[in-house]
Amino acid sequence: MADDKRLQDVVALAQGMAAAHTPRESWRAAALGACRALDGGFAALSVWERELGRLRVLVNVGERAPDELEFPDDEAYPVHQFAEITEFLHEQWAAGGAPNAWVETAEGPREGLRSGYCHQRVAALRRRGRGCCVVAPVVLHGRAWGELYVARPVGAAVFDRGDADFATVLAAVAAAGLAQTERLEEARRLAFTDALTGLANRRCVDMRLDEAVERHRADGTVVSLVVCDLNGLKRVNDTHGHAVGDRLLERFGSVLSLCGAMLPGALVARLGGDEFCLLAVGPPAGDVVKVADELCRRAAELELGEGVACGVASTEEALGPVRSARRLFRLADAAQYRAKAERSARPVVAGREGPDDPVVRLADTPSDEGTPERRRFRGRG
Repeated sequence: MADDKRLQDVVALAQGMAAAHTPRESWRAAALGACRALDGGFAALSVWERELGRLRVLVNVGERAPDELEFPDDEAYPVHQFAEITEFLHEQWAAGGAPNAWVETAEGPREGLRSGYCHQRVAALRRRGRGCCVVAPVVLHGRAWGELYVARPVGAAVFDRGDADFATVLAAVAAAGLAQTERLEEARRLAFTDALTGLANRRCVDMRLDEAVERHRADGTVVSLVVCDLNGLKRVNDTHGHAVGDRLLERFGSVLSLCGAMLPGALVARLGGDEFCLLAVGPPAGDVVKVADELCRRAAELELGEGVACGVASTEEALGPVRSARRLFRLADAAQYRAKAERSARPVVAGREGPDDPVVRLADTPSDEGTPERRRFRGRG
């Protein structure tokens, strides 16, 4: 019966991780599944950050102490404080030993459960009112990735050798789930990333702009879109070759990324060809226009190319109701058309009037029939 329950627990952990849609959900499913399978009161999943020499906690579940957040931002421990990790990484595993789990108690080591004594583990157990813990190394792609930690409260049965062996199995199942999550994240990254510049792509902009406009309609959040066309790319391609043209696109992408960083949470993207955009959700329109102006200035200083034509549309401007992402995109695109036609060295802002800020109204926007397909916004109308 015990073996049947443990098999069911393994299946439940695997299913929980398979159902996860994000890394955080995957981490939580691994920790919760292990905690339940081992009848623990608390569990954590941590990753070994080799470049920083530390063990960083990704998630804490169960009966957490006051200083333990579910998804901590800065809970990390120097690896040198944990002698058993160093032993495992540099001695036992290197010599061909199996990555077996071990047990610690608040009273110190127990005969037959592990060799040695880890003061830091024991101190942590006592400080947080826990009686024992089992620690299982997580091995991913043949390398030590981190650890799965499950603890029981004072007074509960102490983990035994069978529990430690089972924890080793659970860590292996968790590793398989983490590997699947990594593959899915990489697939998502590729699906929403421009291969040449590393910026977001059109698909990502479509999705984020739709979400942003829905948020604007719900609570009035300011949404601003900057659409820009890199001037002179065809001349560079024809004169110097496409490899040089690609370098110009990459350099402009870096400039756009640098300027986008001036706006909290801004998304910068390459729409395709010589077209790029910046999406800002929250910052005032004036801040976005200043960044667009800086972008024009920096683009004009690039060694190749002929600067950039830049159009801005923001829900904070006099545009009338913005009920769809498509409308905001068309206004920004029309402003960019105007900037290109007038060879403006500064951004044109939809809805502004004056000699320095040409106005672009909805009536000025090109019709769907007259707009090249590459300029159409494919979101909801």
